[in-house]
Amino acid sequence: MASSSHSLCSNQTYGSYNARSHFNSFNKGFLSLNSSFKPRGSSSFIKKIQSSRTHLIRAASSDSNNARQKVEVVYDLEDKFSKIADEVDRNVGMTRLTLFSPCKINVFLRITGKRADGFHDLASLFHVISLGDKIKFSLSPSKSTDRLTTNVPGVPLDDKNLIIKALNLFRRKTSSDKYFWIHLDKKVPTGAGLGGGSSNAATALWAANQFSGCVATEKDLQDWSSEIGSDIPFFFSHGAAYCTGRGEVVEDIPPPVPIDTPMVLIKPQEACSTAEVYKRLRLDQTSKIDPLTLLEKISKSGISQDVCVNDLEAPAFEVLPSLRRLKQRIAAAGRGQYDAVFMSGSGSTIVAVGSPDPPQFVYDDDEYKNVFLSEANFITRSDNQWYAEPHSLHEGALSQTGSSLSFQ
Repeated sequence: MASSSHSLCSNQTYGSYNARSHFNSFNKGFLSLNSSFKPRGSSSFIKKIQSSRTHLIRAASSDSNNARQKVEVVYDLEDKFSKIADEVDRNVGMTRLTLFSPCKINVFLRITGKRADGFHDLASLFHVISLGDKIKFSLSPSKSTDRLTTNVPGVPLDDKNLIIKALNLFRRKTSSDKYFWIHLDKKVPTGAGLGGGSSNAATALWAANQFSGCVATEKDLQDWSSEIGSDIPFFFSHGAAYCTGRGEVVEDIPPPVPIDTPMVLIKPQEACSTAEVYKRLRLDQTSKIDPLTLLEKISKSGISQDVCVNDLEAPAFEVLPSLRRLKQRIAAAGRGQYDAVFMSGSGSTIVAVGSPDPPQFVYDDDEYKNVFLSEANFITRSDNQWYAEPHSLHEGALSQTGSSLSFQ
């Protein structure tokens, strides 16, 4: 599954056997007919015509008593078997599915006001990147409970997890009775400002819809998803979007920068609480630049330091003062190497665009021996397909000894 994308209700991974292959294998041995076989009639013959592509049986008979013309019947067994196999596959349906669940970065993030409902209005360029989790879904015999497992500690496994919330949401909207065993292979760090949990929820909605024969449209999934998270609707874009409102108003746009633009993500062990960051936000101290101006500049001239505005950086640096120092050190060490250095979302990931290589000090300085590092680039998806896992990812986290731990 690593390099394949997933088309809407087609080209999926099935857990059942492939009936067409089974019948093709079966008919190779089945077609050895006894040469003494004779149909009724005064003069009869049977011919088996074999080729590399098809198996035909031709039978012909004539009645000499009535001087009737000879009648020939052609029967294509392989075609018959193929039709039976297709019917079996349709009846068995999907039982297993593995999907890539990529995260995102905010190239810029403007906070434009406080809403009556307590949320903040924002305007941001979201873009999916090549770092992501892998989620394996299997149909469960249970008709009442999903079961979630994961490879990392600290991830909730009950309905506090957005994956379970998404599956519950789908069942509520569609009256589906399908429940799942889910394994989350987690590579995106939590509390990072990368939307890993939101992506997991979007991926779960997509998967549930596939298992149910695509009873919902992508627009349905996108609209429903805003009920459980503000960032989730973005992942139903094609990978790049200008998002407003709480983040749930998604305007799909063509990628404004080259997809192969390299970057490196650097996240300290400490996470930023989104609630704490917003609590320290002062609207009178945010940038005043029009977010549409930022989008236009990026579309025309690419990513540069002056367009990568994040109004949540200042309050995040109050919550986690060491994060300000990390950003400053990366920017200073990467002059001439990086086009821009900025924080994604509410933190605590610092993104350096322009090179996949981290600055040397993160390897040399004991203060950063446990930071998470990942190279990445932008990715997109096609209509009616989910995001494909890139062929090559080289993400890792620095261990206590400073060596790279591979997540592959």
